[in-house]
Amino acid sequence: MGAVTGLPDLLRECAPQVLAAVVRRYGDFDAAEDAVQEALIAAAEQWPRTGVPAQPRNWLITVAGRRRVEQLRNETARRRREEAVRNDPEPDVRGDDELALLLLCCHPALSVPAQVTLTLRAVGGLTTAEIARALLLPETTVGQRISRAKQRIRDTGTRFDGPATDERLTAVRHVLYLIFNEGYTASSGDCLNRVELTREAIRLTRQLHRRLPGDGEVAGLLALMLLTDARRPSRTRSDGTLVPLADQDRGRWDAAAIAEGGALITHSLAHAPIGPFQLQAAIAAVHDEAARATDTDWPQILALYGMLHALAPSPMVTLNRIVARAMVDGPEAGLAALDEVAADPVLARHHRTAAVRAHLLELAGDRAGAREHYARAARLTLSRPEQLYLQSRAARRLDESADPAG
Repeated sequence: MGAVTGLPDLLRECAPQVLAAVVRRYGDFDAAEDAVQEALIAAAEQWPRTGVPAQPRNWLITVAGRRRVEQLRNETARRRREEAVRNDPEPDVRGDDELALLLLCCHPALSVPAQVTLTLRAVGGLTTAEIARALLLPETTVGQRISRAKQRIRDTGTRFDGPATDERLTAVRHVLYLIFNEGYTASSGDCLNRVELTREAIRLTRQLHRRLPGDGEVAGLLALMLLTDARRPSRTRSDGTLVPLADQDRGRWDAAAIAEGGALITHSLAHAPIGPFQLQAAIAAVHDEAARATDTDWPQILALYGMLHALAPSPMVTLNRIVARAMVDGPEAGLAALDEVAADPVLARHHRTAAVRAHLLELAGDRAGAREHYARAARLTLSRPEQLYLQSRAARRLDESADPAG
């Protein structure tokens, strides 16, 4: 029959739902994942010849269930369980399975890197090799993380259908946000964006929003992702170099994503308690609504950062608030505020702090100071596109400083 169009995407979409159903019915995350992987391999081999079944998820669940029963048959210590499983009906797909799987992968007993990796594998359906490429890690490291995470889940006796407590949901939102951020601005490497991560984060957050439509922070997170990712088409030039927000061609921004994100955050702010992700989404919406950079409503952004700082203070919120203040009150006010937080250890070693200082010095007319701090920021970042951009800013300041005409 030949290749089936879209087969890899179909299998990836089905994988987390199938895994959730099998784990819920048979338990043992590790063994269930092995059974599902075998079912996916069988589908990839058979469906191009026989065609995709009318109900592909049910087909995969049936095959994975049979594989799991075969595993149980080989475990003499579980003969009684095997008999019970053989007589039970096949597991079905439930609407809340993917939420339960997300909660399991983001269990607080796991480290954040383990949560991220396990979520991409179990819920995102990415292979170990794909995760390694996306996170710029050796495949063996990713494999070890996944193995240790599954062992930790087994050791803690965590139930698959554990309650969706505020703590667990907070962890899920945080992990999805980390996945998106790493994709939107990669922390290291030659590429600014890793689209596979941003796409996966948006897909998973959209599913979470469908499961929890009344959760204002989930809606805020999805809105934030959409409003931010809408700018991706104009963030880099053809050679991969970075284009700052003020210089981007806003005509290339994704208008549909902006409209969807704007509607989400408008509804969320009106109907749910305000949280950090909603405030960040509101800030992104103000940026996206400006037809030109000079039209940006900086007083509103400053007010929103003030609310965010009061609700969820962090070094990056502090830095962004300083930028907003400089845009409202002038670069000297921003530089003075930057001096006040200079002792913060996180800000002191972060390349964005040096880049912000350079930008404010540039606005204030201190070209030599701007050149020095652009060069410092370039040395601190591990992202090659950011490094090239910052180096070009430092070089441009050098050229202008050498020009008597200014």
